[in-house]
Amino acid sequence: MGDALRPVGGRTRLHERVLDRLRAYAVENGLRAGDRLPAERELAARLGVSRASVKQAVVVLEVRGLVEVRHGGGTYLRGDSLDAEPVERFVERRRRLPDVLDAREALETKLAELAAARRTDDDLAALRAALDHTEREIAGGGHGEEGDRRFHEAVTAAAGSALLAEFMRSLADQIAESRHESLRQPGRTGRSLAQHRAILDAIEAGRPRAASAAMRRHVRTVAKARLLDRPPDTDPGRDPESDPERD
Repeated sequence: MGDALRPVGGRTRLHERVLDRLRAYAVENGLRAGDRLPAERELAARLGVSRASVKQAVVVLEVRGLVEVRHGGGTYLRGDSLDAEPVERFVERRRRLPDVLDAREALETKLAELAAARRTDDDLAALRAALDHTEREIAGGGHGEEGDRRFHEAVTAAAGSALLAEFMRSLADQIAESRHESLRQPGRTGRSLAQHRAILDAIEAGRPRAASAAMRRHVRTVAKARLLDRPPDTDPGRDPESDPERD
């Protein structure tokens, strides 16, 4: 066994030295996406630091999208390394995300409207299954990312528009980024699930305008992710959580 997790020392900030050790450990042990890091208690003991220092390093990795922390279930790599994202790429993602969310609002509110008018029993079953999957993820300590992805794909399928579906596929990677960032906000998973239920209720009831308004509220909540520079609601004085549109 290598010595990547040997006690840390030096003059740089402690959590940064912990990060360096964790990156070396991942390389040394050939860790890949989905592999689990040792528990925080074990890492602290082997590195000779406090659990608080380990936790701080793990939070940095999580914010950078390099690991997924499953409460009560450990810390898992999201990619094939723990190398930090280049600053230039991070800045580009930050610059691009507001435009991506504008596109999501335009596309997904229309998709929800069409879904309410065109949904079939199979579409409704797929939407319910996505919510069930999200609930299981959250119960297992996850953030519900896979269930979220399935729900939005089910809404797109229910809309029955091949061209809009193609537009959504072209944004898949950017949407995954915004999903990952948003669902890690405190209390966000439960709120997202409740908003999905409201969207499903409107689609199931066949209320296009209500479905569109519910989706708009949901996407604007996503836009509040800390990675973004500006608030989602550009209409001064308007509460994005209380859309007056009614059927």
